[in-house]
Amino acid sequence: MFTIFLAAITLVCFLLIIAVMVQNPKGGGLSSSLGGSQMLGGVQKTTDFLDKSTWFLAGTLIALILLSSISFPSMVGQSDSKVIDQTEIAPKSATPATTTPAKPAEEKK
Repeated sequence: MFTIFLAAITLVCFLLIIAVMVQNPKGGGLSSSLGGSQMLGGVQKTTDFLDKSTWFLAGTLIALILLSSISFPSMVGQSDSKVIDQTEIAPKSATPATTTPAKPAEEKK
């Protein structure tokens, strides 16, 4: 299931990149390179299609990301490594050896 979500998110991201790159913020883009109003129903129709497809793909991407995070809550924040507690390293039966400090030697007179 995780692989399906990952593949769908990757595909939508790729299509969204293409839809954004085809657009030109000044009104050129795909519509100006197709030769005018006789191709694909005109400039306005192409711009509307690209605008609507960009919004649709962005909404689909957000929905897929939210659905995948809801579907797999146990995978969030997990890693393959295990944190080892210091109490697990030391044997439980062994007690630390306590030593008393040595008394200073008395001087001879």
